[in-house]
Amino acid sequence: MSKYKPTIGLEIHAELKTQTKMFCSCLNDPHDAEPNTNVCPVCLAHPGSLPVINKKAVESIVKVGLAVGGEVLEHSKFDRKSYFYPDLPKGYQISQYDLPLIKGGKLADVELERIHLEEDTGRLAHAEDGSLVDFNRAGVPLMELVTKPVIKSADEALLFARELQLLLRYLQISDADMDKGQMRVEANISISSGKKLGTKVELKNINSFKAVGDAIASEIERQTEILEKGEKVVQATRGWNENKKESFPQRIKEEANDYRYIPEPDLPPMDFTSGDGIDIKELEKELPELPWQKKKRFKKEYGFKDGDILERLIRDRGEAEFFEEAMSEIGKKDKALTTLVANYLDSDLIGLMKEGKTDWEGLKITPENFAELILLIDKGEATSKIVKTVLKEMFETGADPSQIIESGNLSKSGEDEVERAVDLVLSENKKAIDDFKKGKENALKFLLGQTMANLRGRGNPELVKKLLLERLSK
Repeated sequence: MSKYKPTIGLEIHAELKTQTKMFCSCLNDPHDAEPNTNVCPVCLAHPGSLPVINKKAVESIVKVGLAVGGEVLEHSKFDRKSYFYPDLPKGYQISQYDLPLIKGGKLADVELERIHLEEDTGRLAHAEDGSLVDFNRAGVPLMELVTKPVIKSADEALLFARELQLLLRYLQISDADMDKGQMRVEANISISSGKKLGTKVELKNINSFKAVGDAIASEIERQTEILEKGEKVVQATRGWNENKKESFPQRIKEEANDYRYIPEPDLPPMDFTSGDGIDIKELEKELPELPWQKKKRFKKEYGFKDGDILERLIRDRGEAEFFEEAMSEIGKKDKALTTLVANYLDSDLIGLMKEGKTDWEGLKITPENFAELILLIDKGEATSKIVKTVLKEMFETGADPSQIIESGNLSKSGEDEVERAVDLVLSENKKAIDDFKKGKENALKFLLGQTMANLRGRGNPELVKKLLLERLSK
């Protein structure tokens, strides 16, 4: 065990899902295929252009604050944060400094320092003969959440990042897709052998959940090696190279005074006490059931235990809501039915959706029809093979399962038909009968498979097996 204890704080940015940018009426679509199409004098910082606050973006941050139990400040404002990068057209970023929208709060047992709102920068594209700038992202509303330096391991940091992504998706204020840069994690890491905190290093360019764990673990190891040599850790900003699995120096870390913060003179301060702006009580009413609340209720109402199936249901708000609507159509909370719904939903239906690249809004299967299919299974009126066939057609057409079964002659075969199929298979497979009587168990599986094929999957496998054994024992 290392004698050095890590201390980690996270700074996480997330692009908000608003119709327009933070301070202008340009479309909020930073991933538009055509560079520099969603731009205007405001987000390009033309002289004389004036910003206007996006109310929806402010409301989104307040919702996050309410969800994590933070303090919504009665008075807040925007500030100018000065630094000079090619992707920052103004030479400063409109952000928040001493009066953020939210102070405090807690998520995944990690205490929060603040949550504030700012504008995103443009995007640089580097080539051999130079660099290009796309300003479609410049001015996109950006949430920044800062934790207190209380995280003690890479695993704890990774868990927090996942929980935040889940919360943002439940609130429907950000897709928070790290692959698309909609959520970006930066980690401040220090290690020490005593009570006094060590020198912190900020890690940037962490663009996946796997990289969150890898980058933090790597930086802890790097700082440990430095201290073991008797050298000092230098406060700096380092980037993360995912391919090499190592960090690299970027610049000496700036302090707050390096940014020369000043109140933004072109935007009025925000006062939440006047009643003519944002109604915090109304926003609180709009909060959905939050992930941890839903998890607790699912365990109580449906008898779920902690495990993969419950975690996967909770991880997707759409899946959780579809599950509940299907259970409501079934009309009873039976353990066997609950298991059937959860399993067929989380494996078969989700599999079809991934294969067809379909989201919940585009899904043709209704919870009502899905529940009907589950009841057919429960009543023994549809075999697993039939269910897969029916479910696929439901997915493609949105048709009623009973209608699909009837029109496709997929109804489960009656016992008389099963008996005829068994007798036919036995009459055509004398060698398999002899093999079975010699103790070869695979012979029974062969006969079972032949009978089910004869019935086109419509027979009850248990009934087929029972009838085969009865005839083979004579």
